[in-house]
Formats: sequence, structure tokens, C-alpha cells
Amino acid sequence: MNSYKSYLRFTSLCMPMETTTTKPPSPALALPWKTRILLSIITTGSDAACRKNGTVNRRLLNLVDFRVPASSKPINGVVSHDVVVDQARKLWFRVYVPVQPTQQHAGCEDLPVLVFFHGGGFLFLAPDVVAYDAVCRRFARKLPAVVVSVDYRLAPEHRYPAQHEDCFDVLRFLDEEKNNIGLPANANLMRCFLAGDSAGGNLAHHVTRRACEFNFRRIKVIGVVAIQPFFGGETRVDSETRLEGTPIVSVKRTDWAWKAFLPHGEEFNRDHPIINVSGPNAVDISKIPFPATMVVVAGFDALHDWQKRYYEWLKNSGKEVYLYEYPTMCHAFYIFPELPESRQLIDQVKEFVRKVSSNV
Repeated sequence: MNSYKSYLRFTSLCMPMETTTTKPPSPALALPWKTRILLSIITTGSDAACRKNGTVNRRLLNLVDFRVPASSKPINGVVSHDVVVDQARKLWFRVYVPVQPTQQHAGCEDLPVLVFFHGGGFLFLAPDVVAYDAVCRRFARKLPAVVVSVDYRLAPEHRYPAQHEDCFDVLRFLDEEKNNIGLPANANLMRCFLAGDSAGGNLAHHVTRRACEFNFRRIKVIGVVAIQPFFGGETRVDSETRLEGTPIVSVKRTDWAWKAFLPHGEEFNRDHPIINVSGPNAVDISKIPFPATMVVVAGFDALHDWQKRYYEWLKNSGKEVYLYEYPTMCHAFYIFPELPESRQLIDQVKEFVRKVSSNV
């Protein structure tokens, strides 16, 4: 019955709203049927994999979790290879290098390095999942940039701070091992951007904050790309209740993920500073050189209001921050290349990287 109600809610949100002469129509969730079907499959599969006892059914996920190997032969103008950081904890990353720069960028002496953290609620997915492999190839080709996509440990088998430690350790590894891991000679780690979507956006923020206070030798993080970052809090914000039933994200799913993510024995509190970055326990960043940040939000994302609060908090902390809004899109829209908004976002990231890099 709950699934049926959610379906009805989702369907109604996809339909155009009635118009009146005094009030403009509200935006509708604008997705083609192909995308809606894929979103339904993703949502159903992730729900089925999350057991009531707080564990994840990895065997079930493996049935639909399609992976692709790295390729030394160019695919859409990009080659890739995998690098192991720590075999014991299975920490690795995939490197994407554009081999056919566009004529517009043919004269570039160096390429920025985009370190990417995938989404999945800290529970699912990896760099070699088909969707993220394709996304990182598009970033590498379109920006252009050298992309480093990190495979961090997943909850609930590995709880916080495992994910954040893994991602920060990759930065330290890059700082020490650049010349020995296959990064091209023109990969400029002094033009490093940290990027991520959903849980990866959470990681991008917290790893950047830590990087601001660490003495790297060859890395300088100059920008953050937070795509629909996964934040929350004890208060139920309007978007969480108003958009119940939209794809991917719901209060029930996010609460399950946060409980699976926080350490055992720790009182469950969504105002934990790793979850509610702008809340009552927030870490003050006003005195640290937190870099320029772009924040991407979508009108049909239940996390919308938390992401807007993050943007306002950065701005009020005196940081350079830009907001990009997609009023007719839902959570994770940009991984679907058939959507024009997905291509638009890649172009906006490209422009952000260009603008920030020109100021260094």
C-alpha cells in the first residue's frame, strides 16, 4: 500500500499542475519515460537491498550492479587505469586521461585534476559502475581534466569515519606518488578540484575542509563541486515532507543510511556535524581558506532545502560560492546522459573550473 501511495505521489508530481490567471504554474518533474523507468529500478533495487536488521544484501546488488574495466584504449577520447592505494582495505581509484583534447584546449600546458567521490548514500556503488565510469569520462573529455575517481569503503560494513579517511588518504597518496601512478606529466595538482554527488558531495566538503589545514607539498585544492550533496539534520525541512515519493531520496531511506553510516554505540543524532554541516554543531570555517564552491540543487530532490542551507552557510561564512538550480529535475539526474540538463551541468562544471583556475 505504501509503495502504491508513493507511486501515485510520484505520478502526480510528474504531471503538469493546473494553472490559474493569478498564479503561475508550478514546475513539474520533467523526465522521459526511459529515465523514469531506470529511476524506478534503482529505487526498488536499493530498497530491496537494505535489510531491516541494518545490513545490506550485497549478493542481491551484484545482480544489477554492472561494472566495467579500465581501458588503455581510448573510449570517447579518454583512457583509464586503476591504481591501488592500500590492498588491505581495498582502497583504490580509477584515473581518466583525455587523449584527444579539443582544438579549443589544444594549447593548454597543463590539465586540472578533478578528484571525484561517487554517491550512493555511503552504502552503494563504485568508480567502475557503468554510470559513474561514463560520468567521469565525460568530465575528463569535456573539461578537459585528469579525473581521479575514488573507491572508498562502504557502510554499514565500514562506518564513519572510514569513508572520509579513505578519501583524504587518496589526496595524501597523490601528493606523494604523482610520478609513479600514471598521471600524465601535464596533470597539475596545484589546480586540484574535489567533486562529488550526493554522499560524494558530503565527502567533497569534509575532505576539502581537512585539506585546508593540511600541509601538502604538491597539491592545492582550489575548488569544490558539490552536486546535490547528502546533508541532513534533526529538523524535518519542507522539501523532505513536500517531496515524499519522488525518486531515489526519501526520509525513510536517508534515515536508514545515516543509521548505517554513524559508528556503533554512538547516539543517533542527525545534527552530527558530519551530517548537518550548517547546524548547531557545525565546524566554523570562517577562518580557514575554504576554496570556491559550486552547489547544485534540484527542485524535486528531497534534500533540496538542506543543500540550499549549505549554500547560505558558505556565503554567510564569507566564502566564494555559486548556486546552480534545476527546478524540474530530481536527485541524481545528471548521471542520465539522455537528459539535456545532464549535459548542461557538465558545461557549468567546465566553466566553474575555467573561472577558478584563471584566478590562481
